[in-house]
Amino acid sequence: MEEAQVVETKDGTISVASAFAGHQEAVQNRDHKFLSKAVEEAYKGVDSGDGGPFGAVVVRNDEVVVSCHNMVLNCTDPTAHAEVTAIREACKKLGKIELSDCEIYASCEPCPMCFGAIHLSRIKRLVYGAKAEAAIAIGFDDFIADALRGTAFYQKAHMEIKQADGKGAVIAEQVFEKTREKFQMY
Repeated sequence: MEEAQVVETKDGTISVASAFAGHQEAVQNRDHKFLSKAVEEAYKGVDSGDGGPFGAVVVRNDEVVVSCHNMVLNCTDPTAHAEVTAIREACKKLGKIELSDCEIYASCEPCPMCFGAIHLSRIKRLVYGAKAEAAIAIGFDDFIADALRGTAFYQKAHMEIKQADGKGAVIAEQVFEKTREKFQMY
């Protein structure tokens, strides 16, 4: 068995690189296989009229758990992005809310909502294909921070955002105090 090479970077992070020559190529081939499936889903979603050109695949132990595409139009749900749909379906199928033993392959760089869902589900690895700019170039603009600041090219948020005053904030905070013991999440 070949030894792994441990490399420490300037910022203190540690990487482990396999010493055998074909490791990187094997990872690239595996990533390509699952990313291609995500891209197929993107086409499938557009062809069926379900939503935009986005696909996602959740993988566990080199097996596809779910393969999904954007369902925004089909579900009349602006949160039914491919990644969110894939996470929802994978959680249902596996019967759990954390996917720490899974990876997700997305046809495009996830928007902040999708990245948030990926983060909250504890997925261990994200591989995406196209950069967000490819989606932005054809009219998709899901960069929420830019929309809220009003600096987004396509979208501007037309809403007031504020935290409740007085009793509203107090009673909303109390729900966390009063239910703390019931939620030992992870």
